[in-house]
Amino acid sequence: MPARSLRVLISGGGIAGNAVAFWLAKQGHDVTVVERFPNLRATGLQLDLRGPGIEVLRRMGLEEAFQAKAAPEQGMQWVDSKGRRRAYFPVNTSGTGRQSFSSEFEIMRGDLCRLLYDAARSCKSAPQYVFGTSVESLDQKNDAVDVRFENGKTDRYDLVVGADGQWSRTRKMLLGPGAPDGLQRVPGLYFAYFTMRKPIKEGEEYIATSYMAPGRRGMLTRRHSPDEVQVMLSCKTDASRLENVPRGDAKQEKEVLAELFKGAGWQTDDILKGMHAADDFYCERVGLVKLQSWSSGRVALVGDAAYCPTVLTGMGTTCAMVGAYILAGEIGRHCGQKGSGDVAAALKSYEQKFRPFMEAMQEGILEKAESQWAMGGSAFGIRVLNCIMGLLSFFKVNVADVFGVRETVKGWQLPDYKEMAKTEA
Repeated sequence: MPARSLRVLISGGGIAGNAVAFWLAKQGHDVTVVERFPNLRATGLQLDLRGPGIEVLRRMGLEEAFQAKAAPEQGMQWVDSKGRRRAYFPVNTSGTGRQSFSSEFEIMRGDLCRLLYDAARSCKSAPQYVFGTSVESLDQKNDAVDVRFENGKTDRYDLVVGADGQWSRTRKMLLGPGAPDGLQRVPGLYFAYFTMRKPIKEGEEYIATSYMAPGRRGMLTRRHSPDEVQVMLSCKTDASRLENVPRGDAKQEKEVLAELFKGAGWQTDDILKGMHAADDFYCERVGLVKLQSWSSGRVALVGDAAYCPTVLTGMGTTCAMVGAYILAGEIGRHCGQKGSGDVAAALKSYEQKFRPFMEAMQEGILEKAESQWAMGGSAFGIRVLNCIMGLLSFFKVNVADVFGVRETVKGWQLPDYKEMAKTEA
């Protein structure tokens, strides 16, 4: 147990928030997690862990529980407009080397969120979860933060951690009125996600299927159950129609996407029909978060709120898990020993340790986004792309490398925190 446990408020009960809550509760700190949804938001589509994210999962002692809930994806195929397979990239099951497009550590977001939540709740100093409200304002003192919640209640904490995602309200409060938000959009790039009913056919495998259509439009389906598939639509467009739709207006977003994808080939008609029926639809305006500092005083940010790397990196969940581990580890190192309680030093060290990794993850994302989609503009470009993918598959090239997924950073190593290893859950 720490000499004096910190009172910590975590804003956001998603992947990053629950991971931080686990590690801090494991150290014996007094943790409260506030989540604006009325209950644990155990929804969302498939995600994965890679590189250091897998190691963090193992240090949490959750690898076996993760694998029990893992998505059964066996690999990813690339098809043309008639549904003919042009390439196939299986999961790397060797236990060594980098993951392929499909990782050995694939899981539905809701299952991972529930796994982390249950792990945090099982700690001796279990976090308190408050659902259905959020932080309204922060007032920093010399040695504490006064918090007002939207339900009218107030409280005082030693540390506030914003884990409330790409569009973080905590980040806006930390930066102050009128300050640049740090969210840098990739112009014209949108991803939409939903599930649709599609019973599995006899002999069908649990694989992802990727298809590119002219006009810089992409479709990806992933089967995770015998009854449903996940769908991801992506497009790079100069049109302002989607940009003008209010974020979260699913009805209008669906209408615009239906227009953009009309006549795209392959299974477009069925997919658009499934999109209109979906009640779990979400449209993402792709953007990364870059800040000069991830903390101010006794308020810190973690996960997408601090350094969203975008879906283009394939490393969002890993970055959230690793960032949560390092933040909690530095708190343990600086605030968990007798006579020590230097929150400022912990937050400074958190950033010094993890920023080199995140800068490498985000490098070139905005600059390369345009060139990555250039070949998808014309039918001829798509035919060339299909041939390239076939060659990559034939020569067993790791397609994750082609897509720009960086699992590791040269010269960077995941810190080892003995302070957390010694604590008792």
